[in-house]
Amino acid sequence: MSAFCSAGRKWKGKYFRGMLMSLLQFTTRRLVSQAYCGLKASSSKKQKFCLEMARPSSNMADFREAFAKAKHIAIITGAGVSAESGVPTFRGAGGFWRKWQAQELATPEAFARNPSRVWEFYHYRREVMLSKHPNPAHIAIAECERRLSKQGRSVVVITQNIDELHRKAGTKHLLEIHGSLFKTRCTNCGNVAANYKSPICPALAGKGAPEPETEDATIPVEDLPQCEEDGCNGLLRPHVVWFGETLDPDVLTEVEKELDICDLCLVVGTSSVVYPAAMFAPQVSARGVPVAEFNMEATPATNRFRFHFPGPCGTTLPPALARHQTEIIS
Repeated sequence: MSAFCSAGRKWKGKYFRGMLMSLLQFTTRRLVSQAYCGLKASSSKKQKFCLEMARPSSNMADFREAFAKAKHIAIITGAGVSAESGVPTFRGAGGFWRKWQAQELATPEAFARNPSRVWEFYHYRREVMLSKHPNPAHIAIAECERRLSKQGRSVVVITQNIDELHRKAGTKHLLEIHGSLFKTRCTNCGNVAANYKSPICPALAGKGAPEPETEDATIPVEDLPQCEEDGCNGLLRPHVVWFGETLDPDVLTEVEKELDICDLCLVVGTSSVVYPAAMFAPQVSARGVPVAEFNMEATPATNRFRFHFPGPCGTTLPPALARHQTEIIS
């Protein structure tokens, strides 16, 4: 038990160091007061340090009025959107693959120790995702982007998800802050490439079963996915942000630009507890921009937003993003 606790403390320390680095990346160019308000949910006493806000409204007519006026819409999405497509989240009490939770596998250290096991885990996830389809929330977002682009208005999707369901639905302006299951990065030359092979390499065919009794395949490194750049042959890894790693600074710069110009922000299917993404919408709200939260339940950030619509995103989002009566379609 003591060894397990020690390992847990070590992992938590590495995770929080990585999280802190990502927070610093995102906040260095922001006002200190905004960063403070975005760090975590405030109690009634701490609320004095931030802008006082009324309880969020669930009035769809009022939201639709704000939607009709918006020229630059930012939509921040999380695991709740994908869950409605049947995507396993690997979170909570049942969030195990075999006998491990995601945070025990999705780390650079785990990959260095046992790349075969980590690739089995990601091979399983890739194969699952190839059978999943966008749900009405993904489709509503993509259709909204397509329609508004013809009116000279923009929609950007900033997602924490790595499943590419937004891309599958047709979203074009997409910032994947945690990477993608269907991209690889070479550990030798650093090349990043899209990869939709099934299986990703012959040795992983039929591997990755999630049941607890399944034995590791113990695939030799030379048989795991290899870089195809001329003369490289380096070991590939999933191009995703692992626990303890920082987010891509170029992606964060793009996120910051979009949040600076947006005049309406939607937070869809996210718990608002994963940083730095949990800071995005509160910072937008702090400058007076309407923020609408679509989630199954309230989150630590709910009371900072103008709107909150509880329920499944696939039910609440389509009518919110449907064509407004004032839109002119050419």
